[in-house]
Amino acid sequence: MVDINPALSANRDAIVELIAAADRSGPSWTTPRAPGKWSPSQVVEHVARTFDESAKLISGAPSTLPTLPFFLRPVVRTLVFNRVVRNGTFPKAKTNKALNPPSGPSTAADARMRLESAVARFDLECRNCAHASGIVASGAFGRVPLGDYVKFMEVHVRHHCKQMPAATSAARAV
Repeated sequence: MVDINPALSANRDAIVELIAAADRSGPSWTTPRAPGKWSPSQVVEHVARTFDESAKLISGAPSTLPTLPFFLRPVVRTLVFNRVVRNGTFPKAKTNKALNPPSGPSTAADARMRLESAVARFDLECRNCAHASGIVASGAFGRVPLGDYVKFMEVHVRHHCKQMPAATSAARAV
C-alpha cells in the first residue's frame, strides 16, 4: 500500500490557498484579469473540474481528460508530467474544452463548496487507488505513480493560485 497522506495533505494546503485567494478577490470575482483570461470564478471552476475528472480517471470511470496515442504518452510524461513533478512549476498551456469553464460559482462561498466537494471525491479515489495498485493509468501520461499524480495536481492548483487577483497583488507587495 502506498502512503498517500503526505501528498494529499500538500494538495489540501494548495486548495486552502486557492480558497483564501478566492475569498480575497472581492469585486473582481467575475471579472477576467485581462482580455481572453479567466475570472477568479472561472479559475476555481476549472480547478474543480480537473479534480472531478481526475477522480473519475483514478477510479477507472470515463473521463474527459485528454487521451493521447499510446506512443506519445512516454514523451508527454517525460517532457511535461515528470518536469512538473520534479520542478514544482506548471507550464503555460491551453486546456481542453471540457475543462474550459464558460462561467463558475456565483460567489466565493459557492466556490468553497464546489472545490471541497470535488477534492473530497478526489481524496477518496486516491485512497482507494493507494490500497489497490498505487498507479494511475492516464490517457495523457501513461501509467504514473499515484503520489506523483497527486503532486502534479498540487502544482496545478498552485499555478492557478498565482492567477487570482489578490494573490498577484500580494506577490507584488513582497
